[in-house]
Amino acid sequence: MRNVGIIMRRELGSYFATPLAYVFLLVFLVFANWFTFYLGGLYERGQADLNPFFTWHPWLYLLLCSAIAMRLWAEERKSGTIELLMTQPITLWQAVVGKFLAAWAFASLALALTFPLWITVNYLGDPDNGAILAAYIGSAVLAGGYLAVGSLMSALTRNQVVAFILSVAACFILMVAGYPLVIDAFHAWLPSSVVDAIASLSFLTHYEAIAKGVLDFSDLLFFAMLIGYFMLATAVVLDVRKSE
Repeated sequence: MRNVGIIMRRELGSYFATPLAYVFLLVFLVFANWFTFYLGGLYERGQADLNPFFTWHPWLYLLLCSAIAMRLWAEERKSGTIELLMTQPITLWQAVVGKFLAAWAFASLALALTFPLWITVNYLGDPDNGAILAAYIGSAVLAGGYLAVGSLMSALTRNQVVAFILSVAACFILMVAGYPLVIDAFHAWLPSSVVDAIASLSFLTHYEAIAKGVLDFSDLLFFAMLIGYFMLATAVVLDVRKSE
């Protein structure tokens, strides 16, 4: 765990070594507030909750988390610093976990900086803070899912732009897998059991349940298993392509 912590601190520090991290944070906070107050109509709804805030998170994270993850391995491979990293007394798995945790911590920081919204709804009324806390947890694990997918996409290429596009595409597919329109399309030519399996992979299906204030173990387990799977896939891809 000590090596994982070292990698995590190194990676997290690199985010703030350039203005890029502050730009990401600013963009996230601006759009989060815009979605909440303007598109979500927080004041017009007449309810003291953060449902408009959390409703837009899957779409906001689709771009933000892909942008964070695109540099995880693509930049290392392009610059050649991945060879230097692998000469350190650490395992490939430790490097994958450390870099992922750094990205997840950065995304969680962006989420934590939205606390003025929580203060606002508590000032305006008497919200269910337990449900809001559950929704924050759901948003954090959703970001982790996106970042795990993005980490794999970043490991597949040396180009950050390509990694970003691949990540957005893969996360979008996983996000809309449970949409009624998608399910209806699959029902026309696939057995119900297969369609149900596809629907169960939807980020939205599991996230929306948590965002409503219900911390179901099965939903948390889904994200934990998904993160674990994509991190393992990232390690396998890096091991296979380490000589390239």
